[in-house]
Amino acid sequence: MRTDTILVVNCGSSSVKFALFAANGELERRATGELERIGDAKGQVSFAGADGATLVEEARALPDHAAALGVLLELLERHAQGARMAAAGHRVVHGGEDAEGALPVDQALLERLRALAPLAPLHLPHNVSGIEALREALPELPQFACFDTAFHRDLPPLARLTGLPREFRQPGLRRYGFHGLSYEYVMAALRRVHGTLIERERIVIAHLGNGASMAAVREGRCVETTMGFSTLAGLPMGTRSGDIDPGLLLYLLAEKGMSVAELQTLLYEHSGLAGLSGIGGDMRDLLARGEQPGASEAIGYYCYHARRHLGALAAVLGGLDRLVFTGGIGANAPAIRARICDGFEFLGLVLDPERNARGERSIASARSAVAVEAFATDEERMVALHVHARIAGARSG
Repeated sequence: MRTDTILVVNCGSSSVKFALFAANGELERRATGELERIGDAKGQVSFAGADGATLVEEARALPDHAAALGVLLELLERHAQGARMAAAGHRVVHGGEDAEGALPVDQALLERLRALAPLAPLHLPHNVSGIEALREALPELPQFACFDTAFHRDLPPLARLTGLPREFRQPGLRRYGFHGLSYEYVMAALRRVHGTLIERERIVIAHLGNGASMAAVREGRCVETTMGFSTLAGLPMGTRSGDIDPGLLLYLLAEKGMSVAELQTLLYEHSGLAGLSGIGGDMRDLLARGEQPGASEAIGYYCYHARRHLGALAAVLGGLDRLVFTGGIGANAPAIRARICDGFEFLGLVLDPERNARGERSIASARSAVAVEAFATDEERMVALHVHARIAGARSG
């Protein structure tokens, strides 16, 4: 018997991450994998089965996203036999002002995403490339776009403003927020464990990975976030600058003769942890070389600004009841969590050093007035949940 499945695709500039879920209420993960170094004659392909065991780890030529999607479908045909794809869901970074849930992919949506590309120039074109490549390979397969901006769609009016004159508010010149699929997953996980208590709490979620942001949640809704109009704002990241004085950018353009393209590359690809350290943007590498001045300074800068933003979000909330760490760094780097939380006793936030070092889910001290948790996010599952709701609703209708 062939099992209906949902394919989840996350296309980046040089990689495609994917996961396959059974299209049922449990959404069992049937497979997962990644195609890296797209555009390289020596791309890397990995594929793991339902039990997490690696089935494929090999080098393949991946000249473009269409070729990568072709390899992905080949892997599924070879290693996920008995699985019939009922639909595909794509993680899309930007959906504009009114994006929510899972929107069916049609020509109008694709045109809308292309028009939004200047708002997320290093993300949206690749998201669209993945959708188009899969559409060409499987034209009859229903596809849905799920947006990282949707979680922040209803930010309070003041939190949406940019400080520019009123005439600059349209079209779309507002603060958005990103990593929404991760925040959705975290909130759903908190509700499963803590029930309706979560709806009464003041919560900060710290999604700390190669991209990093924080969100303040009150009564289950996002009221503030560190990213804004673009994915550059807020916390320093692996290769992105985070907050920077606009006057400095004007100086680089006017006085140092940088072009707009050069400045964009500087801010998105050569700043943050990579630029500060001179080593790279992977926090694991920096922690391993913590005695080197560049690594030490980059780690210190990262934690300082994370603390600064955490304090600001707590102020917006009027206090703090729960702090959640997620993302590759947030869920797996006890030393970073400890440095970020250090000194927040005035808010009643106290970590338990031993529980934090052991990587337990609950890491607050018994004397802490603030609950602190750390666990992995699952954006792919969140996309699958949205898509499953759409196709299940279509069947019942």
